[in-house]
Amino acid sequence: MTPFPVSWAATGALGWAALLIALATVGLATSYARRGRARPVRAAACVMKASAILLLAACLAEPLATGTRPRPGSNLFLVVADNSASLQIGAGGTTRGQRLRTRLAAASPWLARLGQDFEVRRYLFDANVRPVNSFDALTFDGGVSGLNGALATLIERFRNQPVAGILLLTDGNATDEPGPPRLPDDAPPVYTVPADDDAGLVDLSVSRVAVTQTAFEASPVTITATLEGRGLGERPVVVRVIDDSGREIERRTLARLPDAQPAAERFLLRPEQTGISFYTVEANLTDARWAAPPEATLLNNRRIAAVDRGGGPYRVLYVSGRPNWEFKFLRRAMQEDDEINLVALVRVARREPKFTFLGRPGERTNPLFRGFGNQADEAAEQYDQPVLIRLNTESQDELRGGFPKNVEDLFRYHAVILDDVEAGFFTHDQLSLLQQFVGRRGGGFLMLGGKDSLAQGDYQRTPVGEMLPVYLGRAGNDAAAAAYSLVLTREGWLQPWVRLRTNENDERQRLQAMPAFSTLNRVEAIKPGAAVLAQVAAADGAPLPALVVQQFGRGRTAALLVGDLWRWNLHRPDATQSDLEKSWRQMLRWLVSDVPGQVEVEVSQPRAAAAEIIVRTRDAQFEPLDNVKVAVQVKTPEGRVVELAAESSDRTPGQYTAAFAPREPGAYRAQIVATAADGSEVGRRETGWAAEPQAGEFRTLAVNHEALERIARDTGGEVVPPNSLEQFVASLPNRKIPVVESWTYPLWHQWPVFAAALGLLIGEWSLRRWNGLP
Repeated sequence: MTPFPVSWAATGALGWAALLIALATVGLATSYARRGRARPVRAAACVMKASAILLLAACLAEPLATGTRPRPGSNLFLVVADNSASLQIGAGGTTRGQRLRTRLAAASPWLARLGQDFEVRRYLFDANVRPVNSFDALTFDGGVSGLNGALATLIERFRNQPVAGILLLTDGNATDEPGPPRLPDDAPPVYTVPADDDAGLVDLSVSRVAVTQTAFEASPVTITATLEGRGLGERPVVVRVIDDSGREIERRTLARLPDAQPAAERFLLRPEQTGISFYTVEANLTDARWAAPPEATLLNNRRIAAVDRGGGPYRVLYVSGRPNWEFKFLRRAMQEDDEINLVALVRVARREPKFTFLGRPGERTNPLFRGFGNQADEAAEQYDQPVLIRLNTESQDELRGGFPKNVEDLFRYHAVILDDVEAGFFTHDQLSLLQQFVGRRGGGFLMLGGKDSLAQGDYQRTPVGEMLPVYLGRAGNDAAAAAYSLVLTREGWLQPWVRLRTNENDERQRLQAMPAFSTLNRVEAIKPGAAVLAQVAAADGAPLPALVVQQFGRGRTAALLVGDLWRWNLHRPDATQSDLEKSWRQMLRWLVSDVPGQVEVEVSQPRAAAAEIIVRTRDAQFEPLDNVKVAVQVKTPEGRVVELAAESSDRTPGQYTAAFAPREPGAYRAQIVATAADGSEVGRRETGWAAEPQAGEFRTLAVNHEALERIARDTGGEVVPPNSLEQFVASLPNRKIPVVESWTYPLWHQWPVFAAALGLLIGEWSLRRWNGLP
């Protein structure tokens, strides 16, 4: 109800009222001025009589009090209650949900008063929002707190309708979307009523887990678990990591977990198999000495982490200008890695010009291949062609014509390594193809040092030189020969794939024990954006770059400027362990770790909604591929198999999506197969995720007052204490309401007005008589 200024019904009588007031004022002033004594008493009596006359004169104009109030039944008011399982938490013998149900009982006075002025709509929300006739339907068994989605749905549903406000009763812990809700500017005011924040609750939770993967061979997977405690005191906490089979991988004991101080525990793992693996991080209070009081809930004591070690096998093309020791140890190292196939193209003889002074007349073939009687002249190597050998190829036709000459042949690899081979070995088109391989396909590229590499190989002003992380400088500078000691830079220490030991002290000892190297390709400068991960110290102590990396387009490039890294393996203290081979494996894993395939899969999993499986397909030239049939096969935790068909995206070429709503908590696996229009298989990938609605629902037991205050502030509402609901409802008519009606109240036709005038006159007469005034 909004008050307005007083209005006058008989505006024609305002002049007569003013005249009466003027005459009365003159008369009173003259009368009381003649009475010379008791000046304060005379003044008080004069004021009382003047007030009575003024009040009676005003009644001549018939004053009216006017205002507006909500039109009964014309405005909507939404009462929205949280039905999620998190309200089962409580202390003192009652839960938050029981107290909420009591406040929302049909006989509640504030609900009855609200219904007098507004049309009340009742809603419950958990995974979704739904209308109810009575809040007796509250069960508090919802596995999800869809707070953000419920608000957005209701605001959109009642857009352009007269909604006076939304009363939201919840604990404020939304599990459907991270962060605060994105509400429109024209949203009705939301009045939030926080649940009771019970004191004395005891709880231990694994609030989140994060998985990071590196090329570090000893422990390529790191699982970081965040633990939070409430009211644990001095209780010890036991944390375990369990694999798919239920086998315990690691166990730790924390002496204590203070309140409001989350602890991050990192577990370094090396999965025994490739593909998708699941690990469970579990935290418990297992010491019998601390049996009471028990935890408020055990549903938040474990989390599942999905680890994807798939994507392989990766194929790496190694091109060398001559047989050397570097390739020997590199090939030996990669024979122990099941995820990387090293395909080699090694030149054993350079191009030889035809010369027949003492040769056989008309001879065109290279003598190196003479004696193989099964080869015709047109099939044998020619004089003006280099002699190449191919190793570890998939078929007889692979690399038969030398280095790939088209996109389809080169883009089948994930990385390319050039070792001591000059730029003249390639055509200009092949050099441009290498640049496209990195920039467009997203492949990895590594150039090793040597007398025919980098500037000594005349790669300046070539497409390959443009994508290298270093400026090569002038041509003709020979690879410098000296004694160089290898050290890691600050950036190198931060890269797990550059280190070979699990701690800093052991890594420093390893670096000190490394032999000195003799060959280094010096460069002019480091390109902007590139990172120097390793340096060598020359005889004069000046640092020179040894390992430099950078991003180029979609891929990455690296330059290893040391030309005789093989010396490392000749000076190893333990013949059974090779740090050089381990370093090669880690370097190549880093080189191919983020290289995309023709089929890439991403799972977008909002905390409450269905998982969205996003599939991106590319053709042999790694351009987006449309008109593809994408089949998705999901395996549930119970072993059921669900078949889905991904639909093509209208916005992004080559992108397909499929939605899957998990029905039970646990680990899910999905096999994706993409088939082209001609029936050929484009590729297949495996992915996985974990559905843990209960863990998210009980991630924290504290009421999120900050979120509730933000919602109220952003919509023009306010936070209403639970025990002030009656006062809040009584104040609603005085707030901004969409549909109102006017009201009028006659002030002059009320007995209190005349009683006041009569009282003033009697008071004035009594005052005069009491003080002996006439």
